[in-house]
Amino acid sequence: MSEEPADPRMIFALFNEIGIIEQLSRAMFEARLPKGVLVSHFAVLNHLIRVADGRTPLELARAFQVPKTTLSHTLALLEQRGWIEMRPNPGDKRSKQVWITPDGRAFREEAIGLLSPEMSVMARAPEMQGVDALVARLSEIRQYLDARRDPD
Repeated sequence: MSEEPADPRMIFALFNEIGIIEQLSRAMFEARLPKGVLVSHFAVLNHLIRVADGRTPLELARAFQVPKTTLSHTLALLEQRGWIEMRPNPGDKRSKQVWITPDGRAFREEAIGLLSPEMSVMARAPEMQGVDALVARLSEIRQYLDARRDPD
């Protein structure tokens, strides 16, 4: 039994809903982070833990699809807070690698903990039933999109 292709309007509606959810969740998270810390700062730490640190700034800029200058600013802020350190790249002496520090790992865990009370309330909401299956499906969509993006 073959399925019909998805309606392009529904794909747009899906991305629209995800965008709205992203805005709402970003605001909720940033309201709980220390002053001056943004979700984009947390995202770099989270990425380094998720995919392993030792990435170059260029690799990170590509992963986040932002200009290298934008990412360099974020990295400078993270370095000032002691959450990352920049080390020479042994494979390319002209570039550096980004390593998360123990303080950076601790901050990431603390930031996740700041969301725990809100997540606990949400976990009891009927609208959150089946979230594990939804996360698995969204992960498949993310992997599809990631494989299709421009490498430049």
